[in-house]
Amino acid sequence: MITINHEPKAYTPIFLGTTQHSIRLSLEILIMVGMKWHDEIIETYNVTVSAIALRQLPHIGSEIAITEITGNELTGFKAKIRKSDKQLTNTTLTELEKLVDIKNVGLYQLLKGQSNMAQKINIPKFDANNLKYIRQILNESQESLAQKLKITRQTVNRFETGEQKISNKFINGLLAVYKDLAESIEVQFDWISLTFPDLTSKQVIKDVLSIQPDLFLERLTSQNFYTREMAFAGEKNIYIQDFAPIKNPETQAIEQKYGTTLYLTGKGTRLFEKALLEQNITWHDFFQKARQYRGHLTRLDIAINDKWGLLDMNDLVKAVQEKRFWSKSKSYAVHGNVDDGWTVNFGKSPFVIRAYDKRKEQASKGFDTDVQNRVELELHQDKAEYVIDEWFDQHNNKTLTEITFDILYTYLWFTDKPIEEKLLKADKVRDTIESSVEPMPAWSLLTALGHKMKFVRQPKEQSIERIEKWVLESVVPSLAVLKKTGHWAEVIEAMNNAELSSEQQKLVKATMINAITQANQKLTINFEKPKKRYQEI
Repeated sequence: MITINHEPKAYTPIFLGTTQHSIRLSLEILIMVGMKWHDEIIETYNVTVSAIALRQLPHIGSEIAITEITGNELTGFKAKIRKSDKQLTNTTLTELEKLVDIKNVGLYQLLKGQSNMAQKINIPKFDANNLKYIRQILNESQESLAQKLKITRQTVNRFETGEQKISNKFINGLLAVYKDLAESIEVQFDWISLTFPDLTSKQVIKDVLSIQPDLFLERLTSQNFYTREMAFAGEKNIYIQDFAPIKNPETQAIEQKYGTTLYLTGKGTRLFEKALLEQNITWHDFFQKARQYRGHLTRLDIAINDKWGLLDMNDLVKAVQEKRFWSKSKSYAVHGNVDDGWTVNFGKSPFVIRAYDKRKEQASKGFDTDVQNRVELELHQDKAEYVIDEWFDQHNNKTLTEITFDILYTYLWFTDKPIEEKLLKADKVRDTIESSVEPMPAWSLLTALGHKMKFVRQPKEQSIERIEKWVLESVVPSLAVLKKTGHWAEVIEAMNNAELSSEQQKLVKATMINAITQANQKLTINFEKPKKRYQEI
């Protein structure tokens, strides 16, 4: 039994294959379906169906779980698939890829473009100069360092003279003894935006984010050509923009246009990491899920947090002013000052490297942080996708931290002395500079040590910190005057009778609720005493 344009039919839908022009890597695929009645195909339909709902392509001639077909020859037909209790195993795209391989002929091949970023990525190495600099900032002699690492002073000396290669075992031992050094640098996501061409915002909330829908506020928008916005707790930290359903004036039917963009801001990534914790999944798992729904990155910011003060922004700015740096991009800019903090940008979209004084930036907003300086990689479109591709590449077997520092080392380098103009015109500029000019010790150590650092998740719950800060700074003095002049009762009564807006109601609910995904009851995670940071596996 199937319904065709709201009319029940005693037909059995049979899969007759994909149509010639529908062999494309999409979550909305076009297939041919036959209506079988008394062992005979009565009629056929070319219908668009969701690859996610279809799960896997049936064998030609077998029954397909279509429950309803709507549309016409002019606008096309769409089919709905009967839901299954089976776990999502989306093999449809894999099978389509196989069909694409068969159909790749001549100029009609579907080619996978190569990002410029993939041309040559260099790998930083921990060398003798890095070890000397570590000893200097730790204020250790060769003898004292050797004693703490339980090796001989002669071994340390051979490392520093280059007579003996510095092994991974030695670096791991160094970080095990000096805990502050091991935790001096952290890597985390700071901004993520993904487009989903085949989903609506409500589908993204339910299927991709898996967050309780009633924690989102729906409102109109005109940003980015979208017409609707769904904001977590009514705030623009986790929000999704798409198209509000509209009524067709001719048919009076409600029509939904597909296509949406998910935004996770800096604070939004921390809030969403609470959801990841509740679901007991990692960022790696999340991006795998997003790709199942054909999610494509439009922006990915990776933050390198210098918690030790290894870098000095005054030194970096001075190096830029004295032309003691090399960058693959010719574009750079310096902003700020000594008192308020410096920001230096290298490059422009689709790839920017940014270094700034995080502590001073947060202090200007009235907040405190354990991060002193931050280096950010801001990647857009294919540049962002390249990072995730590399992360998912099983042959690569690289961590996100390793990929991040490889890119940083490849695209930006600081030196201890000015770089001569003739060196910048050499055939192999980077190799020539590194062999001719000593590196800036702090920058060289940052990139070399980076491979050993951790990529962390720092989950946070929704809070009203911003409102509380404003009240304490701007409202409390006025409230004190009212209290001392006998008007406190009126203030309390007004607060009790105040009506909250939709945004404020969502903020209250998201702040008070313990689990944003309803997953904590199924897991053994102690949500009452969560850790501040979780290392990404």
